[in-house]
Amino acid sequence: MKLDDAPRMKRIALISDHASPLASPGSIDCGGQNVYVAHLARELAMDGHLVDVFTRRDAIGQKQLVRWRDNIRVINVPAGPAHHVPKEQLLPHVQAFARFTTRFARHQPALYDVVHANFFMSGMVAQHLRQMLGIPFVITFHALGQVRRLAQGPDDAFPPARMRIETLLMQQADRIIAECAQDRLDMEQLYGASPARIAVAPCGFDPAELWPQDQQEARRQLGLAPGRFTVLQLGRMVPRKGVDTVIQALALLHSQHGIDAQLLVVGGDMHAGGRDGSEMARLRALAARLGVLGHVHFVGQKPRAELRTWYSAADVFVTTPWYEPFGITPVEAMACARPVVGAEVGGIKSTVVDGTTGFLVPSRDPQAVAERLATLQRNPLLARSMGEAGLRRAYRHYTWRSVAQQVAAVYAAVLADAQARATTLNQAQESP
Repeated sequence: MKLDDAPRMKRIALISDHASPLASPGSIDCGGQNVYVAHLARELAMDGHLVDVFTRRDAIGQKQLVRWRDNIRVINVPAGPAHHVPKEQLLPHVQAFARFTTRFARHQPALYDVVHANFFMSGMVAQHLRQMLGIPFVITFHALGQVRRLAQGPDDAFPPARMRIETLLMQQADRIIAECAQDRLDMEQLYGASPARIAVAPCGFDPAELWPQDQQEARRQLGLAPGRFTVLQLGRMVPRKGVDTVIQALALLHSQHGIDAQLLVVGGDMHAGGRDGSEMARLRALAARLGVLGHVHFVGQKPRAELRTWYSAADVFVTTPWYEPFGITPVEAMACARPVVGAEVGGIKSTVVDGTTGFLVPSRDPQAVAERLATLQRNPLLARSMGEAGLRRAYRHYTWRSVAQQVAAVYAAVLADAQARATTLNQAQESP
């Protein structure tokens, strides 16, 4: 289905409470959701739709309304203090966010046709908009509290109310967008969500942003040794991403397999003055304790325009989170023709085809990661064939254009349902 086939999809509100499309990916609380919202907005706007993205103001001096691109505005909502607040602590500010967004919508030339909430707190805002203005809403959760609690236990800092709110939203939303089959299964089994109201649409990559680059040229640009086996880990530096597992695997690669490898860690929570954040400090201390600090390069955040070079410079991309609702980085690595060693969790189980585009391993299992890395290091032809298979798979299933078409189909179904309900109501009122 083409986007312009969808009926009346002219004004779309994307709610993304803590994840602005204008933020730098890799910083704390800035990751896949930011990329998802930014690219979905761009694809919809390029098809002529008017898209407003509502996100929380988190810095003094931010303009309330930013005309980001043609047909896209970003509204920085004044809700809570004008500085970074961990998303685990944002729930008290949601009502202020919802009230502002409703006032803003009322003052527009026309109401939004559909609201697409991203994350459970954004869902609360969308529900308020529907209650006050009658606008239908769709929700992508991006992560589920029940799954997070199972993975993190007492380390989960979200309030217990999250699970109750998510359950209600799954009952109230006009449609739920799951990011993969595991995401849908979790909603059905852990929350009792109705399968008939869940659609699956993945995350994606932008072919104009990510494509294979000659490895030697990429390494030359980054100042890396041309022949050394190089592993890449890229993303937010938070415990659940399992970067410690990759560092432990690197140590095993040296000690058990005799392979001189280096690990590039892109992303991080570095503070002002170059001081490490808590997770970076923990990871650096782990590498030192294991004797591989000299083989681990913490390079910090990098602009998205440079990520293609980092992916292309590596021999293999590794991602070993404890849980992952989808995980955009494996798709990005595949788009750069790199084999992926990924934890067998969440969306990674869907994107990585074990034995074809890379390897799936248990989470928190550095021994398994090291063994798969050793296999790829000793068999460059296998690594190349896996990278090429991943490239084909990425283009076949995971471009943002394809994702936007699937999301647009969900919007169209919601609008058709709303029109049918309105017609039925009118007929009932006109009946004698």
